[in-house]
Amino acid sequence: MTSAQNHPLPLSGNKIKLWLLALILVSACSPKVQPVGKTRPSQPAINTTADKDKNSNNANTKPAVKPQLGKISTVALLLPFSLDNLNSAKGYNAAELKSANIAVDYYQGFRLALDSLTGQGFNYKLQVFDTKDDAAATHGLSVNPAVNSSDLIVGPVFPNGIKTFIGKPQKLKKPLLSPLAPAAPEEFADPKLITINPPLEYHAIAAARFVRNHIKPLKIFILSSGFSDDKKFATPFKMAIDTLSKRRIQVIYTTISKGNLTPLRQHLNNKVENVFIVPSVNQQFLTTTLRSLDTLSRKFPVTTIGHPNWDKLTFLKADMLQRIKAHITSAERLNYRAAATVHFIRSYRKVYNSEPSAYAYKGFDEGMYFGEVLALDGNELEHLDQHHYKALHNEFWFVKKPGLGWINTHVSVLKYTNFELKQVE
Repeated sequence: MTSAQNHPLPLSGNKIKLWLLALILVSACSPKVQPVGKTRPSQPAINTTADKDKNSNNANTKPAVKPQLGKISTVALLLPFSLDNLNSAKGYNAAELKSANIAVDYYQGFRLALDSLTGQGFNYKLQVFDTKDDAAATHGLSVNPAVNSSDLIVGPVFPNGIKTFIGKPQKLKKPLLSPLAPAAPEEFADPKLITINPPLEYHAIAAARFVRNHIKPLKIFILSSGFSDDKKFATPFKMAIDTLSKRRIQVIYTTISKGNLTPLRQHLNNKVENVFIVPSVNQQFLTTTLRSLDTLSRKFPVTTIGHPNWDKLTFLKADMLQRIKAHITSAERLNYRAAATVHFIRSYRKVYNSEPSAYAYKGFDEGMYFGEVLALDGNELEHLDQHHYKALHNEFWFVKKPGLGWINTHVSVLKYTNFELKQVE
């Protein structure tokens, strides 16, 4: 059985979906939707960490756990619906409407996942609370007994909301899932936090692993714009490549001005790949530097590793990215042709009469994963490293860091090929 409380009324686009109110107010069993995601393997999972090469995983010796019959798991969803604006004369502004739409889409995906699991015989009590994207409301929820008695708290969705909810010196009483923010867990410093979107350092580690395993260069050139933000990717990349290669790969860190790569030519080799790490998202810097790399690629083998946000930069030219063999890392890659994805889209359309957004996919994936973990015998939220999961948009490989909680470390590597991004690892 799945139940929902607190009466949030979602929005979609610029229209209020009144029909969804009835769905949220359902307090008995909701219509069952057949599961559309892949469930946890029945065999013991593979244990991994971001600091190990995934080709050398060690088998997990922990016995497989089974679902506990009759168990009812309670989940508290804390989402920024901002329902007070429904009856307000001013209504929603653009930012508030965007937040509310994120809340609705995530809720619908998460709810569909729990309904799918309910169809398998699992039981949940889903409580939905409106954070209003407001510090006072969020703090009030942090001391709400109904929230703190839940088995799992999901949200708030934005970093500032998470900070307000955790508070200082207050600590979390129950596990809290950060459902969307890729913020580094160091920002929150709580051992009960679950970070599902890999922080930037794990993108850098994945890029370093890919370079070491598949390209095996003699030298790597880190091209900096001079802005401090570059170091958020460059520093963990260098640390990872030094560790993985035992410092056998030379790393040359240089600040580039006006796309001038001439000082680097003496270090280049025309017989092996010359790998360039470009950790910037600055338009002016990238426009000149990538153009220079494109010119360089006519005489030297060039492979480029870019910032994971490059896929959002519309000014980048696909043909040039292909010539410089550009790669990026990603924790959000949907295969729309996969049977599980097609099944999800059909189920979502049938239930909500709308198309799923990226937030709906994430809500579904996280609902499926944590819904199943919660249904298992014992407290498996303390053993997330034992439960590897292939979701629709990513995979979940958790490691536990002292004082920081659980962190998903799985990141894919994509390459610009045939005018699109294709996964290569």
